[in-house]
Amino acid sequence: MKKNIILGVTGSIACYKAADLTSLLTQSGINVQVVMTRHAAEFVAPLTFQTLSRNPVTTGIFDEKESWHPGHIALADSADLLLIAPATANTLAKLACGIADDALTSIALAVTCPLLIAPAMNGKMWLHAATQENVARLKNRGASFLGPEEGLLACGYEGVGRLWNTPDIAAEVLKILRRA
Repeated sequence: MKKNIILGVTGSIACYKAADLTSLLTQSGINVQVVMTRHAAEFVAPLTFQTLSRNPVTTGIFDEKESWHPGHIALADSADLLLIAPATANTLAKLACGIADDALTSIALAVTCPLLIAPAMNGKMWLHAATQENVARLKNRGASFLGPEEGLLACGYEGVGRLWNTPDIAAEVLKILRRA
C-alpha cells in the first residue's frame, strides 16, 4: 500500500531544498501532499511542488472548493506522516502553542500520525530560549526532530541552523514509514 505524507514547507530560504526532498520522496513511491505557508510561496512557487509531487499544492485553509469536506481535515486524515521541512522558528512557536492560523498549522492540530520536524533558521534564532522551549514542548508531545546541522548559513553566519541534508531526511522518512 502506498504511503501518504504531508510535507509542510515554511518560509525559510531553505525551502528551495524541499523541492529536492519532494522529488526524492516521490521517486521512492511515496504520495507527497505539499502544504506551503504564505511565506514559503515567496521563495518557491507552488507549481514547482505540484510538478514534483504530481499532486495539487495546498497554500491556504480555504483551497478546497470541490467537496463539502474541509480539505485540511481530509489531508490530515489520510496522512501516515507529517513532515515539516524546513520548519521556521515562527512555525515551531505556532505548533508549540497550538495556533492554527493557516493550512499547515491547522493540519498539524488535526493529524494523528507521527510528526517529524526539520528546522532551518539563523543560529541565534535556533539557540534562543523561546525556540528551545518550543522544541522541548513539541518533543514532550511526541514530535521528532532532524537537525538542524552546523555550517554556513544563508545569512552569512557560520553555526547551527542549516536544514538537514535532503537525502538523509528522505532516508529517515522511509525508516519511519516502514515501521508504521
